[in-house]
Amino acid sequence: MNRVYKWLFAGVFVLIIAAAGFTFTVKEGYNTIVLRFGKIINEHMQAGLYFKLPWPVDNLITYDARSQYMDSGYNETLTNDKINIILQTYIIWRIKDAGRFHTSIGDYETAQRYLNDLAASAKNGVLGNYMLSSLVSVNIDDIRLDEICRSIEEKVALSAMENYGIEIQTLGVKRLALPDSNIYSVFDQMTAERQKYVSQYISEGNRDSAIIISEAVERASEIVAQGTLEAARIDAETERRVAEIYGTAYNQNSRLFIFLKKLIALENSVNPDTVLIMRASESPFDIITGMD
Repeated sequence: MNRVYKWLFAGVFVLIIAAAGFTFTVKEGYNTIVLRFGKIINEHMQAGLYFKLPWPVDNLITYDARSQYMDSGYNETLTNDKINIILQTYIIWRIKDAGRFHTSIGDYETAQRYLNDLAASAKNGVLGNYMLSSLVSVNIDDIRLDEICRSIEEKVALSAMENYGIEIQTLGVKRLALPDSNIYSVFDQMTAERQKYVSQYISEGNRDSAIIISEAVERASEIVAQGTLEAARIDAETERRVAEIYGTAYNQNSRLFIFLKKLIALENSVNPDTVLIMRASESPFDIITGMD
């Protein structure tokens, strides 16, 4: 019985050693390539159990295929209008083709350095087609930052996949800055753009003001002319009615009419503080003495 246990134990031990030598597992989020005498024979991108030949025939290299984050360097880039800018980007990437990654790069530090070089080259190529106003402008319609990012990402993604087996998941702008030597010139440009709109608004305001004033003056002239005409008509009608009333009153009693006219004239000529030196015989004061 002891002999049977010994053979059973030996069989289990050999089975474990064989399993360890002929199988391997790939964890979730990792890629494993199988090298046979240094040559890639298999690439496993799905988690699971796989078979291989024992070392030194087959060798395993595993890469983390999860998303990686990196910042690009502070590269100065020249725009189409010859303005130096600093455009820092960030990149989210992952290993898509582990075999190509292994043969072209092989490690993450080198991969980030290569990606940084690709981003710098793409920024130089893309931004050379855009003016500074596409990045910084007081007019929101002039800004093309999203379009610029897409163009840079497309260039980097194409080259990274073809040359290194790397998939670019996201490329975005992290920081936009200006070298000290260009800050004042950019401010002057922005001031000039703003002044252009100020001048335009002032010109439009002056034009509209002149139109409003002209219309107001024309309307006022029409109103004044109509008012003058109406006033003249009313004055004429009033004079006619007064003359008619006076004529009627005179015809009814001429002596009383003359007396009342003189009395009204005298009343309008004096007040309690008036001192007059007059001839009592002259009109209209002759009514005081009763003289004709």
